[in-house]
Amino acid sequence: MHDVVIIGGGISAHTAALYTARANLKPLVLTGPDLDQLSLTTTVENYPGFPDGVQGPDLVDNAKKQAQKFGAEYKTGLVESVTKKDNHYVLTVKDTTYEARTVIICTGASARLLKIPGEQEYFGKGVSTCAVCDAALYHDKIAVVVGGGDSAMEESLALYKFAKKVIIIHRKDTFRASKIMQERIKKLTDKIEIIWDTTVTEVTGDGKFVTGVKTKNLKTNKEETIACDGMFLAIGHIPNTGFLNNITLDEHKYIITDKKSHTNLEGVYAAGDCQDSVFKQAVTSAGTGCQAAIEAERYIEHLQASGEYK
Repeated sequence: MHDVVIIGGGISAHTAALYTARANLKPLVLTGPDLDQLSLTTTVENYPGFPDGVQGPDLVDNAKKQAQKFGAEYKTGLVESVTKKDNHYVLTVKDTTYEARTVIICTGASARLLKIPGEQEYFGKGVSTCAVCDAALYHDKIAVVVGGGDSAMEESLALYKFAKKVIIIHRKDTFRASKIMQERIKKLTDKIEIIWDTTVTEVTGDGKFVTGVKTKNLKTNKEETIACDGMFLAIGHIPNTGFLNNITLDEHKYIITDKKSHTNLEGVYAAGDCQDSVFKQAVTSAGTGCQAAIEAERYIEHLQASGEYK
């Protein structure tokens, strides 16, 4: 029986592990086989404490080492279910089960990809899912943004401050973004170009970085190659919550939490991008990981004080 089991391998999971380990709760962290979003980025310049920036994988790895220093235990395993049993929870990983008094879910969200040639090859080398993270790297460069919602508008505005040119490519002839966001974008004709009814079919590069994208107009079938230094995907995220069958989710499958990271189940908390459909930043993920850990500690103390700690 574990006091705390944390599901995930990103910055929110490591933060939760650090706080619960320092509280002497001996957390077990179950990490899946896939890398988290932060580990897929390169230079992170907006995480406090690093004036010269920090590599995303280094930030995540150091957070993990810090948690391990205080006693957090890590195991690799994809959690298939979380089930309540009496006054604790049972987590299933293939043929293995783990029991926990509290559970912190930090499974993150995966950015939707186009699944086209070159996309994976140049991910982190010009292909990105976060302009807020990487916009400063595109000073005096050309950036392509794929999408038509508010996220695409926000990505474009972030890039506008630095890039020489921003090209928005959208598969329809109208944006689905809010009117105010559309108006902001359409006023910036000095550096922002919009290409309608078009999809990106391939990412091209020189082996090291992106050099362009191939496109196809969905109405005329005309194909074109656009020279650029990077492509930003803003076509949505998919929360990694498909294994949860008793946690309340919103319409987009994000875990619903209150201001203290509580889910609908007592003793179960959620942190990071699996419950954050708005900010999706490393620092906010770390913050909610901290919240969840402190609440888990308080819950354990409640069990001990009430005599329910068994």
